[in-house]
Amino acid sequence: MTDKIDNLRNIAIVAHVDHGKTTMVDCMLRQTGVYRDNQAMQEQALDTGDLERERGITILAKCTSVEWEGQRINIVDTPGHADFGGEVERVLSMVDGCLLLVDAAEGPMPQTKFVLSKVLAQGLKPIVIINKVDRSDARANEVLDEIFDLFAALDANEDQLDFPVLYGSSKQGWLADDPEGPQDSLEPLFKLILEHVACPEVDPNGPFKMLVTTLEANPYLGPILSGRIMSGSIAANATAKAISQDGQLIEQARVTKILAYRGLERVPLDSAEAGDIVSLAGFQKATVANTICDLSVSEGLAAKPIDPPTLAVTFSVNDSPYAGQEGDKVTSRMIRDRLLREAEGNVAIQVAETADGNGYEVSGRGELQLGVLIETMRREGYEMSISRPRVVYRTDPDTGGRIEPIEEVVIDVDEEYSGVVVEKLSARRSELVEMRPSGGGKQRLVFHAPSRALIGYHGEFLTDTRGTGVMNRVFHAYEPDRGAIEGRRQGVIISTLKGNAIAYALWNLEERGPLFIGPGEKVYCGMLIGEHNKGQDIEANPLKAKQLTNVRASGTDDAIVLTPPVKLTLERSIAYIGDDELVEVTPQSIRLRKRYLDPNDRKREARKGKAAAEA
Repeated sequence: MTDKIDNLRNIAIVAHVDHGKTTMVDCMLRQTGVYRDNQAMQEQALDTGDLERERGITILAKCTSVEWEGQRINIVDTPGHADFGGEVERVLSMVDGCLLLVDAAEGPMPQTKFVLSKVLAQGLKPIVIINKVDRSDARANEVLDEIFDLFAALDANEDQLDFPVLYGSSKQGWLADDPEGPQDSLEPLFKLILEHVACPEVDPNGPFKMLVTTLEANPYLGPILSGRIMSGSIAANATAKAISQDGQLIEQARVTKILAYRGLERVPLDSAEAGDIVSLAGFQKATVANTICDLSVSEGLAAKPIDPPTLAVTFSVNDSPYAGQEGDKVTSRMIRDRLLREAEGNVAIQVAETADGNGYEVSGRGELQLGVLIETMRREGYEMSISRPRVVYRTDPDTGGRIEPIEEVVIDVDEEYSGVVVEKLSARRSELVEMRPSGGGKQRLVFHAPSRALIGYHGEFLTDTRGTGVMNRVFHAYEPDRGAIEGRRQGVIISTLKGNAIAYALWNLEERGPLFIGPGEKVYCGMLIGEHNKGQDIEANPLKAKQLTNVRASGTDDAIVLTPPVKLTLERSIAYIGDDELVEVTPQSIRLRKRYLDPNDRKREARKGKAAAEA
């Protein structure tokens, strides 16, 4: 028997990246008294991770809770990047309603379409918020029409199409039924949540059941499992068990802590009731998609399937001459354990040992997600080598042919640069599906492009558009393989010796192409120190010093002036390298290198590859 919990609402906030989700949560916290009037408040309070603050994005879904007129509203803030879509898919099973934020100027974007499709598939009825109406280029009424068209295109039912709409500015802290205001507070939103979002329908008298939707590690409490209680109640120190979806016992344990969010604080509870979103400690083996339940329960709760990964990279041990000098976690076992821990808590990532047993293939949703994992690990003290990303191909069940992931790419660019963008993406086997003016001298281009064609393209795109273009990507579908795509045209300059680079040698190498290193930096044989202007790789000695003689002439001893080196970020490095190259990642350095450092080994492997291709 199911009952409604009248004084509780569970909602998620979903939107395209940078449309104002986390800022909206800040306003809700402020206006419900979570902060004192004179309390210093940190912006984007839920973006607690270092990388989230540095990059200005939400990476992990997070919960908070507010009180409004005696009603408690649990709020889940979700990521806006498609790479972290696994987080969105998981948390939607915990909530009964959602807020869909859309920028009043940009309108629905690729990730808006992605998150809305997940929301509608879950059967939720969104509240639409047209945010940032204070922008000078806001076009709220047109955006509302575009949102309705998107709902219709995603096969929303009649109830979902009859969505309520609010207009406002999360930055200024107001929402209203009209774009002109009144510009007072978020009160219309709280009222609408209580009226429009259904109360949790649960079985308070049944046996305890909770589906685990997020997992995090705590140094004091061990693994913390979060989810919504679907039936019954749980008390601290009670014994419960974790089972899989088919009822297999995973472990039985004592619940050492029950935690729930009240405002921004996670507070311990003596007990928790059905309908609430809580976190439990005490289990060691249970993970995401398992059911925590009473000992009498024999069937697990059904978990929503997660979209499969589309991109993979290989993590292997750092075997460069400088290995172990900057990090303290360098062995294969350490890397393996860390990756398996990540896969346990992040359902969008899969880890498998490579065929040769020398590394681990990590599959994920995109370059950003994998880049965040690598950056997190290097900050934790790991050293490793990373391969070039490659797409995850599948076999078409109907034809037996090979199919590859295709992404929908939406580009906003000044009209003068649209030609070069179309030319470059067309050469990468992309299909232009829409081209229209978007106002202010800009054009919006929509492509269906192979995921592999977009690896490394973003840096080139910014160069082509003088930094003014905006590109957004989201997974579209698996389609038949579109054939070969031309790779990097330039060769690289490879160091022949180990030591510290000398300015005189670099000065002589500058005419060959842009360099990746400066004087005094450590180099070794097989390391990439620059890009060659021509198509082939060349080897060079960056340690060559000037020969000293007794002859002095005017101009001979002028000071050497070097062009600043090109410093590649982690993501650009991974996208730049070729199939025969690796990125050496340590806590202090990012170096590019050949997979085989010895030139004789490189030639031998090149001959093998050529023979295999001819065969």
